[in-house]
This record gives sequence, structure tokens and C-alpha cells, in this order.
Amino acid sequence: QVQLVESGGGLVQPGGSLRLSCAASGSIVSINDMGWYRQAPGKERELVATITSTGSTNYADSVKGRFTISRDNAKKSVDLQMNSLKPEDTAVYYCNAVTLVANPVYRYLAVWGQGTLVTVSS
Repeated sequence: QVQLVESGGGLVQPGGSLRLSCAASGSIVSINDMGWYRQAPGKERELVATITSTGSTNYADSVKGRFTISRDNAKKSVDLQMNSLKPEDTAVYYCNAVTLVANPVYRYLAVWGQGTLVTVSS
């Protein structure tokens, strides 16, 4: 019904930058909140940043001032610009979207991407 496709992960040195992208597709009426989560080795998945349909943002304290989340409603996409990366940022990053669909009835679906690996190491 709805799918999210992520890209942009990779290997980067401490202090470097990466930009993650995520695009939604399928029978979507509209998209409410979108966000990025991450799961480091041996840890639970945690919230990184969220953005509402009108552009209000929320960040985890650990990334505030370094990461920036943005969205393009026309493209149904959300990006995460990551600067000043630290080794502790190493994780699989997942895109999330709360979507409104109309089949079989109007309802909200929380959809996850497949994940993209970010490794910060010297």
C-alpha cells in the first residue's frame, strides 16, 4: 500500500557530513508526521528527529545543533542533513512516516523504510 525508500548512508570520518533521503510512494492521501530513527549495535531504536506536515521540528538532545530534518511535500520526501558526525552516531537509520490512506477506509498507517547504515569511524 505504502512504501518508503531510503538512500544516502555510508562510511564517513568523525567530523564529516552525510545527507540521508527518504521518499514515500503508494496510494497516499496525505502524510502527517515524518521522522528519522536509528538503532546502534546492541541498543534499542531511538528517535533522532521528526517534522510535522507544516514544518515544525523536534530533535533528540544528542543531535541538536548538528542534524537538520527537512521535507518536500510535493515529492513526499524527508531528508536528514547530518554534520559534525561522531562515532556514537554509528547506527542503522530508519525513515518513518504517518500516512493517511483511503483503502479500505480512511485510516492512518505508520510506515517504516528498510534502513540505511551510517558508520562514523576514522
